[in-house]
Amino acid sequence: MSAEPTQTDTRTALPATPLDPATDPFAWLEDVEGAAALDWVRERNAHSAAALGGDRFTTIEGEVREVLDSDDKIPHVSKVGEHYYNFWQDAGHQRGLWRRTTLDSYRTDAPEWETVLDLDALAEQEGESWVWHGASVLRPTPEQLAAGEPRRHALVDLSPGGSDADVTREFDLVTKQFVAPEEGGFVRAEAKGGLSWVDQDTVYVATDFGEGTMTPSGYARQVKLWRRGTPLEEATLVYEGTAQDMAIGAYRSHTPGFERDFVYRALRFYAQETFLATGVGTPDQELVKIDVPDSANASVHREWMLVRLRDDWTVGGTTYRAGSLLATPFDDFMAGSRDLTVLFEPTATTSLAGITWTRHHLVVNVLDDVKNLLHVLTPPASGADEEWVRSELPLGGELLTVGVGAVDVVDSDDVWVVTTGYLTPSTLGRATVGAQETPEVLKSAPSYFEAAGLEVRQEFTTSDDGTRVPYFVVGRADLVSGEAGPAPTLLWGYGGFEHAILPGYSGTIGRAWLDRGGVYAVANIRGGGEYGPAWHQAALKENRHRAYEDFAAVARDLVARGITVPAKLGMEGRSNGGLLAGNMLTQYPELFGAVIVGVPLLDMKRYSHLLAGASWMAEYGDPDTADWSFIQGFSPYHLFDAAREYPPVLFTTSTKDDRVHPGHARKMAALMLAAGKDVTYYENIEGGHGGAANNAQAAYMAATHWTFLWNRLAG
Repeated sequence: MSAEPTQTDTRTALPATPLDPATDPFAWLEDVEGAAALDWVRERNAHSAAALGGDRFTTIEGEVREVLDSDDKIPHVSKVGEHYYNFWQDAGHQRGLWRRTTLDSYRTDAPEWETVLDLDALAEQEGESWVWHGASVLRPTPEQLAAGEPRRHALVDLSPGGSDADVTREFDLVTKQFVAPEEGGFVRAEAKGGLSWVDQDTVYVATDFGEGTMTPSGYARQVKLWRRGTPLEEATLVYEGTAQDMAIGAYRSHTPGFERDFVYRALRFYAQETFLATGVGTPDQELVKIDVPDSANASVHREWMLVRLRDDWTVGGTTYRAGSLLATPFDDFMAGSRDLTVLFEPTATTSLAGITWTRHHLVVNVLDDVKNLLHVLTPPASGADEEWVRSELPLGGELLTVGVGAVDVVDSDDVWVVTTGYLTPSTLGRATVGAQETPEVLKSAPSYFEAAGLEVRQEFTTSDDGTRVPYFVVGRADLVSGEAGPAPTLLWGYGGFEHAILPGYSGTIGRAWLDRGGVYAVANIRGGGEYGPAWHQAALKENRHRAYEDFAAVARDLVARGITVPAKLGMEGRSNGGLLAGNMLTQYPELFGAVIVGVPLLDMKRYSHLLAGASWMAEYGDPDTADWSFIQGFSPYHLFDAAREYPPVLFTTSTKDDRVHPGHARKMAALMLAAGKDVTYYENIEGGHGGAANNAQAAYMAATHWTFLWNRLAG
């Protein structure tokens, strides 16, 4: 069935001058729940369904749904006392089950699960489309543990429809019931914020307290101490940020013997102040700033503080390089010592991917040319004048991603080990750092597609300024080698917020794309975190164009290697990657045969005034200042030229996305439709920034994406 756009009455004549907020003919589409805007959305959704519907769509949707609903998925768990908790969705539980089991049962092929909370039943009972946002369980005091008291106090976060704004409700893990406000239960109304445990009768609360208490980014500007049985209005103010801050919050570290309270002030992305708080909620309250650079990340565990640097730091007569990991005894540092130990320093090809404490060790995860290397660092005994002991943790394999997380950071040296790759289904193991370091494999995901004959390669190309840019390419061996091409190829990218894109198994991509002869490629462009802070900072603000030049270089290299041709090359990006996709569409249309723009930023003149947009000015710049001189150079809404030829484009977003405003996608689609361009548009009513609230919606969205690509790239 043809996917050509149809003429509609909602078209608006193109402006004669470049768009600006005062003359924007599509500004009405920013009214998220407005009747006219939603009528436009329904019309475009109907067009999308008619254009993409058919046997191919139905088949792909069914294949994806089978993967998402599979009972053979790995049920990842979190240890809470003697229980192991899991959140699970399948065909019979679309909104999900919060459930628990024991380790002995979890080790079996068919664990016995005890349901703690049924979200589907709750949603039906309360008439609300609840989406799980997680839970926080209070650790009992040593005295309570010695007395054998169970863990029972939980704070559950639920979102209506998947928006970032959510509610928090106290939940009793013994009775498996919510604790009603009239019974003294903590309940936070819908907002972007949260509750965190201080003790069983006290929480920190950051939320919308009324006019003037939220930041321009839509997050809490105040954090208060709230005692059980008292009205929220009587909560004690702990800290209030300025009107220009990004977010404010507080939390308590509950490690026995090292209980501490911290208040944080997020000035903007990549800039935060953290304070050690004492006497909280009393006249003697004191907040002492941890004296590290605002751009650094400081974390405290037991007697140690770790500092991850984003910029060079000169202190105590020594300069420490950006991207380094430093360690120091926390109490000594707060007392004035600046004796810092370098635990990791980056090289030209390495960066710090993550750190994980266990009871006695620190696991450091390093990327070397986007491949994981794991090290174990053991700190000296408290107060001892000794060096940290270093050893290797031999986990993983070639072109595989390895993730490590503590099972119980307080009492154990056990870690969860997750291994995955583009053609390697995920496995979940458990190892003991410093002892049994060969993981006991607990769970393995099934193969959802045939990997025989497929191959993964890591390639490198050169960007416009001579920078070496890596990318992965996956597909049939004769296709990724260029011997049997050109093949329909999807190139995916993100390139922002220091986020590294690593190999991972996807049954959806395998079934919908690779099984049908498609090639899948992932570009590790600047703006991401693959090579640490410098890789990210190289594409900030006025240098944003470098991320797009990197991506274009990868696209050209795929063609040069004979893997594909522009008419068969599609690209996709979501969120910041949606901005990438919008710029590929408007700046490099000749390189692609189809473009998918998901939950995107596109109107960069307006972005900082829409929902959470103000929080991203450290990434893109402030369009209300002289920064607009360079921002307009990567604002797809303003770069669009009605006289230019563009490849077919699919825009997707969500009405419930309260992070990136759906108006971006709506307005760009309307602008292009008004110029007679080939545009497909789909907006899910639920789903938030993730795009889907349950497996049925996720399968429909996936079928929309893959059917669009096959129709456009393969005919």
